[in-house]
This record gives sequence, C-alpha cells and structure tokens, in this order.
Amino acid sequence: MGGDDLMTDPDDKRKKLDELGRNDSWEGVKAVVAGFGVSGFAAADNLTHLGAAVIALDESPGDEERQEKAKLLGILGADVRLGEGSTHVLPDDVDVVVTSPGWRPTAPLLAQARERGIPIWGEVELAWRLRSTGPDGNAAPWLAVTGTNGKTTTVQMLDNILRTAGLRSVAVGNVGLPIVEAVMDPEPYDVFAVELSSFQLHYTSSMAAEAAVVLNIAEDHLDWYPSMKEYAADKGRVYEGVELACVYNVADEATMHLVEEADVVEGARAIGFTLGTPAVGQVGIVEDILVDRAFIEERQTSAAELCQISDLASAAPHYVQNALAAAALARAHGVSQAAVRDGLMSFRPDGHRIEVVAEAGGITWVDDSKATNPHAAQASLQAYDPVVWIAGGLAKGARFEDLVASVHDRLRAVVLIGQDRDVIAAALAAHAPQVEIADIATADGEAAIAEAVQIAAALAKPGDTVLLAPGCASQDQFRDYKVRGDAFADAVRRNVSS
Repeated sequence: MGGDDLMTDPDDKRKKLDELGRNDSWEGVKAVVAGFGVSGFAAADNLTHLGAAVIALDESPGDEERQEKAKLLGILGADVRLGEGSTHVLPDDVDVVVTSPGWRPTAPLLAQARERGIPIWGEVELAWRLRSTGPDGNAAPWLAVTGTNGKTTTVQMLDNILRTAGLRSVAVGNVGLPIVEAVMDPEPYDVFAVELSSFQLHYTSSMAAEAAVVLNIAEDHLDWYPSMKEYAADKGRVYEGVELACVYNVADEATMHLVEEADVVEGARAIGFTLGTPAVGQVGIVEDILVDRAFIEERQTSAAELCQISDLASAAPHYVQNALAAAALARAHGVSQAAVRDGLMSFRPDGHRIEVVAEAGGITWVDDSKATNPHAAQASLQAYDPVVWIAGGLAKGARFEDLVASVHDRLRAVVLIGQDRDVIAAALAAHAPQVEIADIATADGEAAIAEAVQIAAALAKPGDTVLLAPGCASQDQFRDYKVRGDAFADAVRRNVSS
C-alpha cells in the first residue's frame, strides 16, 4: 500500500498511516520532525528516503556538522528549518509529528499537534513501525532496558552477551546507534538490545518487546515530570505487550508494581533479579555466584551457575544487579549459560562509571561522573567505605535527604561543587551534621574540580576512597558528564603521586 492513498478524513488518514511500514511508499505523508539532533536527523533522513514530505525543525542552528546534515537533507528533498522561532508554529496539513525525546509535552509545537489530533511519535515509535524483517519474514525481537540508573551499562552488557552467543546484535536507542538507522539496515539484525529513557517511552505507544526490564525507580527528571507517579508510569510503558519476560528488581517494589499493572501477552513471565538467594523464577546470588532459577527445567530444586562475582569488572552491588538483569534478558531470549558467562566475563564498562583513576598513599580515586542523580550516587557510595565524596552540579529538582541518611556513616568528608551544591549541603546539615564539608564556589568547572581534588587529598586518609559521584547533571559547568570525569581524572593525575 502506498502513502499516496491517504484520505482526507482524519480517522481514515490515521488508519492508513498506521499500516505503513519500511517496505511501503510514504509518498503523500507530510511529517514534521521536531528536533534535529542525532535521533531527529535519523528520523528525517529515513522518512525522506521512504518518500514522505519532511519538515525538520529545531530552535538551535547547531554546529557546522548539523548544518552540513541540514544541507544534505535539503538536497534530498527535505525542508530543514533551523534557528530561533522555527518551532513556534506547526505547519499546516501535517499527518504526523516525530519528536525528539527531550521535548516536553507542553512545547508549543506538540501542544498544537494534540489540539489538531495529529499523532505524535517518538523516534522509537517510528523505529518500531519500520522494523526490518529477516529471511523468515519475522522482525528481530527487542530486548528493552529502562530504569533511573544503570541502563547503558546493562544494555552494553546484554549486547556483549548476545554477540558472544554468535548473534548479530547492536546496542541502540538511548545509547549507540539511533534505532531508526538500525532497523533500516539492509542486513537484518538477529536481535536488538534497546536502551529506553522515560522521555523516549513517553512518546511510544505500539512497541512490544520480547523481554524488558525496569532496573529501578528513583527521583529524577522532576523538572520535566509533574510528579514521580507520571515518571514511573512512563518507565512502566516498557512492559506493555511483552511477549516472554518482564524482568524486575526484587529490592525495588515499584518495579514489581509496574509489572503487575502491565498488559502483556498471555504466558509472559515475571522474572525477579536479586542480590540475595533467588526464589523460583528469579536470578540472584548464591555464595558469590550469579545463578539462574528462572530459565532451567530444574528450577524448583536447583539453580544454574552463570558466573562468579569475581569474574565481573566490578563487585559493586549496583554493577552486579546490572549483570543479573542483562543475564535474565539474554536467558529469556534463549542464550546459553556459557554465552552469558563468557559475555559477562569479557565485558568492560565505558569510562566514568566506577572507574579507578589512581591508587596512591593508600587512597583510591574513583571516577563515577555518570552518577548524575541521587539514586546513582547512593549506589556508588554504598560500594565504598570510608569515602571523601565530591558532589554537586544541576540537581534537576531532586532531593538528597534519603541519600545522605543512608550513607552518612560512610562519609569522611564531602567536597561540594556546582550550581545546586546548597541542596546537598542542606541534606548533609540535617542528616550528617558531623561530616566535614568543603564548599567550592568557583564557577569555572575545571578550576572547581582541580580545587576539589586538592581539598579531597588533604582530607582523605589511607584506606579511604575519594569518589566523584556528583548526584547531579553536569551542564552547569561542563558540556557533559564525560568532560567532567576527564577533568577529575586529569586533576588527580596532576596532584596525586603514585
């Protein structure tokens, strides 16, 4: 069926639109792509390739690379409008809006689309509709990962396991390759390891993963969501339509509740992961061994060994939880115990995730700049004792009272940097008044980090860990968390003698 058959009646137009896939002509479809970042370009590029009339809009003119991409799409027939004011008014006669994940539902362009009854898709929703099929005619299944923290590490672990099993896999979504590009690849993949943020899930309606996990639910993005209820509900969308397994965190009841509320395919199982001894239908730990009591025939009476904690790149509890979640998704897909073991053993996380930068004078210096919210920082802090904690940045509306109350007895001292350091200072005053605090008001990021390292070196004692786990986003002082982590590592190497 071709897109030129779209009718003028809104209901008929939507029905025809819903029937379009990657093998159809989208001629006659007028699509607005909101945002021209990585995912926005991928959506605009592929919709143009399929024959749709594409208008791509972004308030920012972007850098030279973005302008080159805009020029390229213009040559191919798309209408790319970059710069201030370009997103204020939704063009006429639009059939669908494909939005980038960071766009709030209150954005004028999206509000106008809702008022007109125009479907709003995210790039993930578009990718699901365009997913490729293999020689057998079946589309490659999605193994989906969301949660407040640990998504990227878990997805990369999962992808490594799948590749170790000999499958053509790729990590996509909120990490790695844009998912639209992956599903449009001429050579079909066997399976996708898909990282999904709450923003991406907000604009996803028809996706149905083979197996999915919500790793955890904690306060985050409360500058975007009106409350935790809406935030958690978007995370829970990942379970809708699941075919085989809804994987949840036994230690986080909110994830189990999301499974209970999900509308799944009949026969789909709830699979828990735990750092304790697993019950039947769970994966967990027995005497420092990761074991499976969910995907073996003898699960009522025994467990299958996957690997030892010492085989992993880190023994930190949250890292082990990520490994268990990745293992559960892989096992749900039918991956062997041996491939899970070898995939976990060979995996090494990206930089700035509980990365040891230096060990000198009995003091360990650890970069966990990726800990950009309180829950992530708490997980990192619970892996070390005692700690000189370097924290601060953009809190994004989050609170730190629960974090400080849970780790106060581990803290040797705290060094605060960044715009919202007073938020953390208030929590420390309330729940850890005995802990020494150094407040760095320096606005320049690199200078603030350098000063924080010098102060931490003076405060730390042999046996301590100096931990950069900011609990906040970095954009008040740095381009991103990676630059912040690099600045920390550089300052440590300059100031700390081995």
